[in-house]
Amino acid sequence: MSVLLIEDQLDIAANIWDFLERRGHVVDHAVDGANGLAQALRGGADVIVLDLGLPRLDGLDLCRQLRAAGRGVPILMLTARDTLDDKLRGFAEGADDYMVKPFEMKELEARIRVLHRRGRPPADVPLRVEDLYFDPSALVARRGGKTLTLTRAQSRILTTLMQQAPSVVTHQALLRAVWGTEGGDAAALRTQIYELRSLIDRGFDASLIHTVHGIGYRLAALA
Repeated sequence: MSVLLIEDQLDIAANIWDFLERRGHVVDHAVDGANGLAQALRGGADVIVLDLGLPRLDGLDLCRQLRAAGRGVPILMLTARDTLDDKLRGFAEGADDYMVKPFEMKELEARIRVLHRRGRPPADVPLRVEDLYFDPSALVARRGGKTLTLTRAQSRILTTLMQQAPSVVTHQALLRAVWGTEGGDAAALRTQIYELRSLIDRGFDASLIHTVHGIGYRLAALA
């Protein structure tokens, strides 16, 4: 697969490049945010590995601009910023996965493969639950006349919840739906659910996404 690596630390970039190429992948590299955005907008990458602390254009700004331009290529943020707030910001700007430095190369490649394999939403049949309509093929939901644009990870979570509604979907089932068996963790799932709730439920009288403590989540209009 083709990987666009946007990383200004040349030693880290060289190690990633060498490892991925030995595994049969094609790697392009940008050393700053401005060039990285230009390459990403030209297209061709199956997955983008994006550092955050970049010169000329911060990784979060790059991700925001790329999503605003309508590019849905999967993005894995790779950064030393390791707080929950950092992760929440990354997912809010459109990241599909998030890894903290230092990291293991084998895990990085596994997560890249998951993002590539799951680059398309799992179904293209529009879904409707209560006043929520979702078209997985377009990554667009509508509720109460409001149009909501989702990331691919959010799309997979919402699709799974809507397909199973009003039943409870376990944490493990959602992890498998988004990242398969090779990536993702409970913390990543919580941050994705948080962002999805902000999109789906914020500003509405009735919440649709509900936590079932110790088990998982459900999508339903509860009395």
